[in-house]
Amino acid sequence: MTIHTHQQSSSRDANQRDAAKPVQPGHTAAKRNPWKEICAASIGNALEFYDLLIYGYFAVIIGKLFFPADNETTSLLLSVGTFGISFVMRPLGALVLGAYTDRKGRKASLTLSIAIMMVGTAMIAFAPTHDQIGLASPLIVILARMLQGFSTGGEFGAATAFMAEHADAKRRGFFASWQLSTQGLATVLAAGMSALLSASLTDVQLAEWGWRVAFGVGLLVGPVGFYIRSQIEETPEFERAKAETKASDASPLRSVLVHERLNLLLGIGVVSGATAFNYVHKLYMPTYALKQLHIPATSSFLGALVTGVTLMVAAPIFGSLSDRFGRFRVLTMSLAAIGLSTYPLFWALNTWPTMQTLVAVQALVGVLIAACLGPIPAMLSDIFPTRTRGTGLALSYNFSVTIFGGFSPLIVTWMIAATHSNMSPSFYVMGTALLSVIAVICLGRRVARGQAG
Repeated sequence: MTIHTHQQSSSRDANQRDAAKPVQPGHTAAKRNPWKEICAASIGNALEFYDLLIYGYFAVIIGKLFFPADNETTSLLLSVGTFGISFVMRPLGALVLGAYTDRKGRKASLTLSIAIMMVGTAMIAFAPTHDQIGLASPLIVILARMLQGFSTGGEFGAATAFMAEHADAKRRGFFASWQLSTQGLATVLAAGMSALLSASLTDVQLAEWGWRVAFGVGLLVGPVGFYIRSQIEETPEFERAKAETKASDASPLRSVLVHERLNLLLGIGVVSGATAFNYVHKLYMPTYALKQLHIPATSSFLGALVTGVTLMVAAPIFGSLSDRFGRFRVLTMSLAAIGLSTYPLFWALNTWPTMQTLVAVQALVGVLIAACLGPIPAMLSDIFPTRTRGTGLALSYNFSVTIFGGFSPLIVTWMIAATHSNMSPSFYVMGTALLSVIAVICLGRRVARGQAG
């Protein structure tokens, strides 16, 4: 899936050379079985997103401890706003670590990103509360979230490029989709830990020290992920591209912004609907269930757990379907399903606000998220050549996630407060789904013209 225009023809030619050219002497031959590398990248990816997600699940407690306010809604807004601040850093992380991925390699970037994430997680786990040190307390949390956002900004590009390049062209959708499957695993771990702590501890214990345990688990397991990533092998595709790159060639960032900017913009649009749906239904839902539907915290975390399990299992299935039936066809149908279903899902939750309804809705949400996000990593990998793939993937995904996903909890919290309607989040999701469908159609037409050329 490449584009044959004046500026984008180089992307197709580069990808064709990567797939067809024999391995040069001195480089590792491509493996027939890439599972060792995929599993190694997946473990680190799951740990990265666990550390990122666990903050959102304890947003209510963190708001009270670090952002106290006279109004409970204001406190929650400050807390979810800090969650959004980490997403402001994701484009910066994409710029810096994306270019680092294309210059130094996928392995080097993956190792660096998980080290930065561990620092940010440690800062939150041991941060004194507002009552203990005053204004410095929320500043520590904000700085930690910025480090975590910077780390995650480079994670998607490096991990997706690593997975896609270890797979053959006919199975790229399947192997690249494990990036999203491990995000589902991260959701399972984060929601499961949150549910366990909420069920086994009193509210006082959870507020005093229980929430720190959740961050501590990620911190303790982090070194394992760091070690595993330090032992993986670089992709042969990157090694070939590196050997062929001339010193006079433009930087990866400049190449993407100048020669592949339309692909970049369309990639941002493609991700918008899926990421808005993902963050509203998967990450914000425990807070929504607790504050708007008055469902107990343990039950609300169970709903997120179901979503994570479904995403973890279904993402590779839809990635494989995209290999067989085409990424554009699968993604267009999935986005249409999201746009049509989100209002009925919120209506059902508000009509029957029970744990059973929440679990059923979140199971369907997991399938829809997988259907959309499963094909996207391979689709984005296809439109950028090897020497700029890490940068292109990181920028297109993270700019979209920042704009449409990261601030979605803040946006829908404000919408609910302004309209006094619990259905407000559905309208936000429908709008982004429409934008995403338009972007997919436009990108598909460009690809079709390129293949015809």
